[in-house]
Amino acid sequence: MPQKYVGEPLLTVKEVAAVMRVSAMTVYRLINSGQLPAVRVGKNFRIRESDLNEYLEDREVGRGGA
Repeated sequence: MPQKYVGEPLLTVKEVAAVMRVSAMTVYRLINSGQLPAVRVGKNFRIRESDLNEYLEDREVGRGGA
């Protein structure tokens, strides 16, 4: 059975907020709404780097003009 979290970087809410240039509260809202998958570690959340990349790629705005 593959272990999907072993070896993959887990980011803190603060790290994700810094990457996205938003507040930590915005990241918590994304987690609580189910838009950004997260793992609960004790009282804290951790976000897989691949989940963050996928979230951002899904919301990427096309470049170039008409």
